[in-house]
Amino acid sequence: MASEEVPLPEGTVRNILEQETLKWVFVGGKGGVGKTTCSSILSIVLSQVRQSVLVISTDPAHNLSDAFQQRFTKIPTLVNGFTNLYAMEVDPKVENDELPNDEGIDSFLSELTNAIPGVDEAMSFAEMLKLVQTMDYSVIVFDTAPTGHTLRLLQFPSTLEKGLEKMMSLKNKFGGLLTQATRLFGLGDEFSEDAMLGKLEGMKDVIEQVNRQFKDPDLTTFVCVCIPEFLSLYETERLVQELAKFEIDAHNIIINQVLFDEEAVDSKLLKARIKMQQKYIDQFYMLFVEFKL
Repeated sequence: MASEEVPLPEGTVRNILEQETLKWVFVGGKGGVGKTTCSSILSIVLSQVRQSVLVISTDPAHNLSDAFQQRFTKIPTLVNGFTNLYAMEVDPKVENDELPNDEGIDSFLSELTNAIPGVDEAMSFAEMLKLVQTMDYSVIVFDTAPTGHTLRLLQFPSTLEKGLEKMMSLKNKFGGLLTQATRLFGLGDEFSEDAMLGKLEGMKDVIEQVNRQFKDPDLTTFVCVCIPEFLSLYETERLVQELAKFEIDAHNIIINQVLFDEEAVDSKLLKARIKMQQKYIDQFYMLFVEFKL
């Protein structure tokens, strides 16, 4: 194969360390390819060149705690052994106990949530971004849940747009009823529909502002993680196309779980696997000419 005559370009993510304007780094890919490992290592090397780094896991499995062998919560925590690397784990689902447990509001919110799938995720993500923006980290690394979630996060402004429209129509439908209900339950003004609309509006602003940043290649990049196998090659191609559709910059692909052909390897099985992997690595280089692999 061609890979013998032409030496492959050096595999490195140094470009991410050199791009000092970067504010958001997404690390994504299908499940089981090693995103957490890659985002952890990336945040460690970033912490050597940047003032402060926050790594956020939005994966419900929370492997970040396992990777660093330290318990993380939804409050950024300094990683043991570092002075400028923080980690937090966020559940993409809104915790119900944060909302007052009340029939009227509950049914209203659940109607809203059913009307627009993902609005609860959108709201909790917006809350988190608002929080993160008030803290002054130089760069934020997202260890994201499997691909679908990540891209849903990027659709949030339109999700919220729909949410607001739905709110408006519900307001027209239940308007007086809702106001009466909130008074009746003695919930005060913070749960009037205006307050809720205000909250949604505020979130929409935050998310739109963040999305503008996400679409700016100086500020944001998406690192795709994959493994040298057919399915992963195919999924990475799809992911790259999706990201292009959302105008999100992606120019790094990390090929993980590669076996290296060392003299000591005399297992037939491993040799066959190395050969198979090499075939797909060559294909990655053919397919993703513009990318740093």
